[in-house]
Amino acid sequence: MSFQEKKAVVLGMGETGLSMAKWLSRRGANVRAVDSRATPPCLEALKRILPQDRLFTGTYPAEVFAGIDLIAISPGVPLAQASVQQAVQDGIAVIGDMELFASAIRQPGASKPIVLGITGSNGKTTVTAMVGAMVKEAGMDVEVAGNIGPAVLNALMRREDSGTLPQAWVLEVSSFQLETTQSLEPDAAVVLNVSEDHFDRYSGMQDYAAAKARIFTGTRDGGSEAGVQILNRDDSIVRAMALAGRRQITFGLDEPASDNDFGLLHESGNIWLAQGQVRLLKTSELHVAGLHNVANALAALALCRAVALPLPPLLHALREFQGLPHRMEKVAAFGDITFYDDSKGTNVGATVAALNGMMQSVVLIAGGDGKGQDFSPLAAPIARQARAVVLIGRDADRIGAAINHRGVPLYYAKTMEEAVQRSVDLARAGDAVLMSPACASLDMFRDYAHRAEVFIAAVRRIEAGRQAMVQTTVNS
Repeated sequence: MSFQEKKAVVLGMGETGLSMAKWLSRRGANVRAVDSRATPPCLEALKRILPQDRLFTGTYPAEVFAGIDLIAISPGVPLAQASVQQAVQDGIAVIGDMELFASAIRQPGASKPIVLGITGSNGKTTVTAMVGAMVKEAGMDVEVAGNIGPAVLNALMRREDSGTLPQAWVLEVSSFQLETTQSLEPDAAVVLNVSEDHFDRYSGMQDYAAAKARIFTGTRDGGSEAGVQILNRDDSIVRAMALAGRRQITFGLDEPASDNDFGLLHESGNIWLAQGQVRLLKTSELHVAGLHNVANALAALALCRAVALPLPPLLHALREFQGLPHRMEKVAAFGDITFYDDSKGTNVGATVAALNGMMQSVVLIAGGDGKGQDFSPLAAPIARQARAVVLIGRDADRIGAAINHRGVPLYYAKTMEEAVQRSVDLARAGDAVLMSPACASLDMFRDYAHRAEVFIAAVRRIEAGRQAMVQTTVNS
């Protein structure tokens, strides 16, 4: 696809919008950038690559869209926006960064890299990082990009500038990105799971799941062979995404049904990750905690084996994988209580998975901006796993109403510091304090990372206070 002399509007001036503006400008397009925010995050960077009269912020005139050939839309901008819908009606192409990337790597005559795509409501960043480490351990030059960061076009431009393109791309792709992606055509792709999320953008579960399923669309080179579908057989919504005539590999937490599939085998008190009846790795050898991370490891293995990567380096990489910040990250242990930061658990499904993966009783800290979710799925795992729940944030009352009939004590806190102190008071020896909010963070914090920082700081203060008391007792 040629963009020479094309008139393009980039919607959104965040990192992805900036990457698309750079990419299109490099390819000779006449680019304008638009953002409804008065001071979008990448405005100053855009001023260095576009003239001032091509930058529009805050309230902008409709004439910005006059005579354009395409809209390059950032993932955070809804397709339902009036200007976008008008462009669609006028036959103007509306594409995102993944589609621009796809058009670049599938150019006729270019060497074809392996592309592995990962999406899902929960776990996709962890699986993307796992797969990136595994592909690298298998000896391939690999780039990991997409929703995980860096933006995929930034990664591609950096590699073009270096003069060496990678042999493989491992891409985390959000549902928002998939809405505008038609021809990514990964060699293998996985939908890890689908649970309620982003219902402030989607009309319901069917609409949301359909966006996720777009990762499986397309065939390569116009032929009949398409990429391998990796499906979570424990998730009925994902199972229903199987397409006739496509090769499929499944993963799940039960015993594999065929030699092609991945799952768990129980033998002599050990639980093994397995392909078919072949034992690969004990779950106890994984550094990452929880059964949901066992499922993540199975999905990563299925993706890598779908493109015939050898097993030994894949298993070595899994044994060495330490996990990612704010995803069931153990941050402290004192007084025989362990503290876990799962601030990236921004929806109900993530917190359900975190609770189901815990081996000990927990005091759960949850709450924030629920984005219109149904909180009732939290009730059963809380009843089974939680000693108590401490709720914070905008939707604390809604969460409490959804779970208060399960016999687990509920408490409310106005700040994270108060929630942590209450949790420590409630926890018993051998328990865990788990901060897994099931909600977005912006009602109280800058982002999920800031929420984690406040949680960890509160834990550290209590730990330091206890250590000081012990030292005082010793010295007295």
